[in-house]
Amino acid sequence: MLRLAAAAWLATSALAAPALAADDPLAARGRWSVTTRGSAPLPPMGWNSWNAFGTDVDEAKVLASAQLIVDSGLAAKGYRYVNIDDGWWARRRQSDGRVLIRTDNFPSARTADGATSFRPFTDRLHAMGLKAGIYSEIGRNSCGQIYGDPAGPGQPSGSQAEREIGLYGHIDQDIALYFGEWNFDYIKVDGCGIRALAPDSQQVTSGRLRALAPLIDYDTIPRTNIPAVKALFDEVGRALSRSKPANEFVLSICLWGSADVRSWARTIGNLSRTSEDISPNWERMLHNLDSASRRELYAKPNSWNDPDMLFVGSGEFDDAHLVEARSHMTLWAMLNAPLIIGFDLRKASPAMMGVLGNAQVIALNQDAAANQAVLAYDGDTVQIFVKTLADGTKAVALFNRSGSPVDVKLIAAHLKVRADQPVTLTDLWDGGTRSFTDEMPVHLERHQTLLFKASGARTHPGGLYLSEQPANVNPAVDGVVHPMPDPMIHRGLLPWRSTRADGEHPIYGGWGGARADATPFAQTPKLAGKPYVSAIGTLANSRLEVRNAGFATFTALAGIDDSAADSTARVRFAVYADGKLLQQTDWRKPGDAPVPIAAPVKGARIIELVAQGNRPEMQTVAVDWAEAALDR
Repeated sequence: MLRLAAAAWLATSALAAPALAADDPLAARGRWSVTTRGSAPLPPMGWNSWNAFGTDVDEAKVLASAQLIVDSGLAAKGYRYVNIDDGWWARRRQSDGRVLIRTDNFPSARTADGATSFRPFTDRLHAMGLKAGIYSEIGRNSCGQIYGDPAGPGQPSGSQAEREIGLYGHIDQDIALYFGEWNFDYIKVDGCGIRALAPDSQQVTSGRLRALAPLIDYDTIPRTNIPAVKALFDEVGRALSRSKPANEFVLSICLWGSADVRSWARTIGNLSRTSEDISPNWERMLHNLDSASRRELYAKPNSWNDPDMLFVGSGEFDDAHLVEARSHMTLWAMLNAPLIIGFDLRKASPAMMGVLGNAQVIALNQDAAANQAVLAYDGDTVQIFVKTLADGTKAVALFNRSGSPVDVKLIAAHLKVRADQPVTLTDLWDGGTRSFTDEMPVHLERHQTLLFKASGARTHPGGLYLSEQPANVNPAVDGVVHPMPDPMIHRGLLPWRSTRADGEHPIYGGWGGARADATPFAQTPKLAGKPYVSAIGTLANSRLEVRNAGFATFTALAGIDDSAADSTARVRFAVYADGKLLQQTDWRKPGDAPVPIAAPVKGARIIELVAQGNRPEMQTVAVDWAEAALDR
């Protein structure tokens, strides 16, 4: 009766609320705004040449790796994309602007007229049952040209203009060549050329490369021209759709977390790098992990967070570090990261092939529910990741970030299952099962991750909390007006820079983004003094899109989070179904008790949750949709 009375009051109060203007970003759209370009319903899997060979890449190395992927059974387990990275180009022909291939390294690309073609190469990969990927650059010059040895392998040759092999000024032409004529399936597009070639840069003052006024200031977000960067990548996406009208392609945006790419990549591309390059050491893996692990609501089918390639097999993830290799693989699987191998497979041991090919771990990454794992426990020493799977069970990873053993507790609440009923765990690395009720002690060795599939009696049996289905919750407008660096990312020593600077400072935009089971600023959601273990935390002036898969009712407790220190803040909450207003609250202030919401959504495809503030900018005011759930 209480819930029905609240619903009736909310519906009545909504009648007096003025409608939002159609061009207001908070106005309901009634549609899912994640890109429909490209084809990545699940995280792509495959291999990339960069970590193994850098710019010293050639046809023999790539085809040998492709053959090993097929012969080892990795292809049958989902590793399909074979991607050439930087170093494949010879020059840009000036008579017609065509990019030519280094035929000394890719002999099958030779043609009688000298135009060169990758079509024999892609045809061969396709005949093997694989997909073919290529690399390019959104600026004029690639990362290998800008940061690599000018005399090293894989550098374009010729005049300054001939060495400008990037997409800048040639997007339509190059994309038509790579995907129309050459028939590639995947493209990784870097951004070094719009970052590093200011007039005073060494590459420009030496006369080697031409200046291009930087659009990206990697260390300072406000100095980045975010709209211009976004427009360039949008142009690439539209060119891809013209060349592949059936959308049979993957666009990988490689901006390393800069240009506030977190906020817009899912409207344009299929993958988005969340940090700079990974390297084969533990600290760097932590850094790349952290750049994606708290962005669970920003990963979706057809647009995935990309913390960079797997370094399983190399450095601190080699045969002498099997525990670390397993942790790396487990964490990438739980994050729904693309599983792109960055290792010379010709050197792979059976143990490393076993890590890369663990079918149960791969299945978590490729689970049809497509949910990135949510942090059920977040700390500097230990983290617990939980992912809701398509069959209704959970995957849980208990991760020891530290270099010392640690004893922890797994509790039923981490899994959102009942504490008074048994919970069954199946170990996905070593086999075996165990069970517990309420809580279970767990011992973790240094750098160890234990991975289980868990089943138990759900605390919300009639449906799903929204925080259990992040794949279906899109922060179309997250309230972030001024992108700020994320202070939660591990700042380890950079192998390529050592201490030749004043430290590693937070750089990646994303602080204040919407979260599952946390506030935007990494606190436990709390309303009027009561904490909530299930919630969607976002900022005022936000609009969340929720895909509805056959549920009949949406319920939540809505209010301003207790962390909001602005006593003048006022927020009202509204629920829409397919663009139609169902319910709206009155204006709420900090400290108010949460408002119960119950909205009928049967038959609706898109539910939208709007938290409208009383001022245009309210980036410090966190709000909660506590216990938000969809029920049958």
